[in-house]
Amino acid sequence: MDVVVRSVRVESDGVRSLELAPAAAGDRLPPWTPGAHIDVLLGSGADALVRQYSLCGDAGEAEDRGSWRIAVLRTEDSRGGSRYVHDTLREGDIVTVRGPRNHFALAGSPRYLFIAGGIGITPILPMLAQAEAAGADWRLVYGGRSRAAMAFTDRLAAYGGKVALVPQDEQGPLDLDGLLGTPEPDTLVYCCGPAGLLDAVEAKCASWPSGVLHMERFTPIAADDAQNLEFTVVLQRSGLTLTVPADKSVYSVCRENDVSVLASCLEGICGTCETEVLDGEVEHRDAILDEHERAANNTMMICVSRCRGGKLTLDL
Repeated sequence: MDVVVRSVRVESDGVRSLELAPAAAGDRLPPWTPGAHIDVLLGSGADALVRQYSLCGDAGEAEDRGSWRIAVLRTEDSRGGSRYVHDTLREGDIVTVRGPRNHFALAGSPRYLFIAGGIGITPILPMLAQAEAAGADWRLVYGGRSRAAMAFTDRLAAYGGKVALVPQDEQGPLDLDGLLGTPEPDTLVYCCGPAGLLDAVEAKCASWPSGVLHMERFTPIAADDAQNLEFTVVLQRSGLTLTVPADKSVYSVCRENDVSVLASCLEGICGTCETEVLDGEVEHRDAILDEHERAANNTMMICVSRCRGGKLTLDL
């Protein structure tokens, strides 16, 4: 659907947020829940970039469905997306979006520990409001390069002592040993931020009960494509049996054979291509599914994941 950039706001050094509203008068935006993200098409035609951004508006925006808010960090190593948002998009511009989708939903719990790094605060923001409304016991530890670079601190100030800001240039890196060294009972851990932080939190949570840690990654998980093997994929609804070579994905083979499949990031981080698995064992290479979802073997991201055996049967 098409949306209009209703307003642009500077949230911190390097971060600007965009309020998006329906382009057509009288339209409403689809509902969303904390942790959801949307695809944003930047530019037009064959050169358009597709990027995923978390919805970071408050509960009121989610309920009235009149606007969405996303926030984008300008990065020096930008592949074009953040540069386009910061340098090209202006109030009144029309952009096409898809979604929302949520692979980072907030599960019910009496207690939460939220850990955010940098722009990773965006999906966490609406989670705080949901946890607060539910009467849960929660706290947020939010790290950034500097206080000036940390976005949405004005909104976070309303929560008082439940939020700890940790600017690295003042206090050093987050004390993950102190935060996660001892498992806390009845507590879920939600974390979003740069890959280094996520890897460190995942390692520290190894001693916590299974299923406690929930993370959202902005970057794909590295895979050794040199180990890829050819396999067969059976498309149940299409009545096709196709060969997936070592140098191609299930998604690309489907497209080559005129099978209608959707994808966006092609890196296993957005969830657009998630497909039901009817038979066979998946070699999961996405950055979305948690350990329980992978073990269940019910779905796969066909843009990156492969087969552990010789054959997969998919609901396509």
